[in-house]
Amino acid sequence: MRILTAVAVAASIALVSAGCSKPAGTLEAAEETLGAANVRSIEYSGTGKWFQFGQAPSPTLPWPPFDVSSFKAAISYDTPSARVEMVRRQTPEPPRVRPVPVEQRPIQLVSGASAWNLAVPAGAPSGSGPVPQPQPAAVEERTMEIWVTTQRFLKAARANNATSEAANGGSTVTFTAGGRKYVGSINAQNHVEKVQTWIDTPVLGDTLVETTYSSYRNFGGVMFPGRVVRTQGGYPVLDITVSDVKLNPSVEISVPDEVKAFTPAAVQVNVQTLAPGIYYLTGTNAHTIAIDQSDHIVAVEAPTNEARSQAVIAKIKETIPNKPIRYVINSHVHFDHAGGLRTYVDEGATVVTHQMNRPYFEQAWAAPRTLNPDRLAQSKKEAKFETVTDRLVLTDKNRNVEIHSIANSGHNDAFIMVYLPKEKILIEGDAFTPGPADAPPPSVPNPYTVNLNENIERLKLDVRQIAALHGPRVVTLADLRHAIGVKSGTTN
Repeated sequence: MRILTAVAVAASIALVSAGCSKPAGTLEAAEETLGAANVRSIEYSGTGKWFQFGQAPSPTLPWPPFDVSSFKAAISYDTPSARVEMVRRQTPEPPRVRPVPVEQRPIQLVSGASAWNLAVPAGAPSGSGPVPQPQPAAVEERTMEIWVTTQRFLKAARANNATSEAANGGSTVTFTAGGRKYVGSINAQNHVEKVQTWIDTPVLGDTLVETTYSSYRNFGGVMFPGRVVRTQGGYPVLDITVSDVKLNPSVEISVPDEVKAFTPAAVQVNVQTLAPGIYYLTGTNAHTIAIDQSDHIVAVEAPTNEARSQAVIAKIKETIPNKPIRYVINSHVHFDHAGGLRTYVDEGATVVTHQMNRPYFEQAWAAPRTLNPDRLAQSKKEAKFETVTDRLVLTDKNRNVEIHSIANSGHNDAFIMVYLPKEKILIEGDAFTPGPADAPPPSVPNPYTVNLNENIERLKLDVRQIAALHGPRVVTLADLRHAIGVKSGTTN
């Protein structure tokens, strides 16, 4: 039985004039004004901004923006399924120096319990078409994006025992579907003004996703917002000015066979010895280094998520038995580099990071984790930090571990690298990501890599190996300099 607590509406409040027979600001009035019952599918398009979630250039700044010259979302409410396409290019943010922006054309799909992208595989011959790339981790978020669209939210509220209460001349409508809570605001004009829900992310825990709608108008027979703004983790991730809407278009999205048949592989961790006591743990495109000290272990980087960190920690213990992991060094706060840190905190490790990152982690980790409680949420251990401004040395009789700030990088303002002077190994992430051994250098050097070379020279580091935290291989300083067009042994 549907539960709808009646909105307290005074007798003097007029009913909506534009053909609506329901009390203003109610769920029923919004359904009638927006024609929700008759909407089976919708397509909307426009231009605006997209923002890269979890990749802020500083722990105090929003997600970096991209200019969106074309955006189109085609959504079927019944399956549910959706296809979202856009053309985007990273927005310059002077004086921050970034690589020359390239045009991106992502195509993202979801249908039922399957999600996938259409993209041309890396290294494919020129002229190759896009192929399906399974994205099972994206099902939750992409399905949520369907449910928060205006008419779909109203239909879901009607079908899922929504409750409603008066608020600001309209109403607040709340329901739970698929284990997720949705809270929507309907204004006095019977427009869905805002929808909130929460998803799990490894760094932020229960993460608020808030979509606001404004500038409603009639698009060829359907009332739809002229502007859609979505925030996630407190900052915008999408801001689209809508130019065209199609009511009930044909949206047929079939799940490709390779997506249906796809089974995520178990987390793999491979170990390569870089020098006695220095181990390179790979298996995805995000890596960890384990350093064997006299009575403890230092881990460098905890990428991705808890599952990855659990597998890496198990492999570290197998490789270096009977020693605790005392430190985990974090290069920067980007979520692909920080998503597994909490697992090391639960393990008892002290987090070593740039001093600007500590307040960010402390605030993020204090948030609720009810959607997907991790090990730390269950143990409730207190995080311990040791921070770096310019330089920190972890001293041990086996070796010193030097931690240096990467100064003036356009990639991140709270960015560190690790240098092992005994082995002459540099460990870094995102400043230089090596390509295949036979790949030609880029025509325009990556400014992050140019900056890394400048920092190596500034600090007078004698580097023989570079263990990048992304990429397919360990390289030399000569490889780095080749990538930026500088001959080894010379300076910029």
